[in-house]
Amino acid sequence: MANPPVCKLMDFGKFKYEADIKARESRKNQVNTVIKEIKLRPKIDPHDYGTKKGHVERFLNAGDKVKVTIMFRGREQSRPELGYRLLQRLAEDVADIGFVESAPKQDGRNMIMVLGPTKKKAEAKAQQRRNRDEATSATETHAAQAPQATEAAAPVDQATPAGS
Repeated sequence: MANPPVCKLMDFGKFKYEADIKARESRKNQVNTVIKEIKLRPKIDPHDYGTKKGHVERFLNAGDKVKVTIMFRGREQSRPELGYRLLQRLAEDVADIGFVESAPKQDGRNMIMVLGPTKKKAEAKAQQRRNRDEATSATETHAAQAPQATEAAAPVDQATPAGS
């Protein structure tokens, strides 16, 4: 709105390129919510429950939501309280890393509950990256120390007479 009017000459190709880069950066920082699903049965073995709980914990630590489905068959449908108790137990077991986003509700033959992570997905990704970097640096340190030990032991082995 200057007086006299001012115009700016610019390279349109460069302008489009910079706009594409800004759009790509904004997409990179955008978080995609993923819902993982775990299916259980009301009469689940304790070891199988522990395995499924481990999967739920792994998904929540990664920053994903988890949909827990309990499938009822036959006479199990007349005892929905068994499924409700199982879902409540699972929610209590993972309470430190997740929260109940939608309470257990019966949906035909299935009972469904959704758990959400307490951490944001971006925080979880950053934590995983830090853990991976620490593990990589620890293995590199270990690998750097290992050849020194073998080189020191090698001359002792060669010094022993071969004929004895």
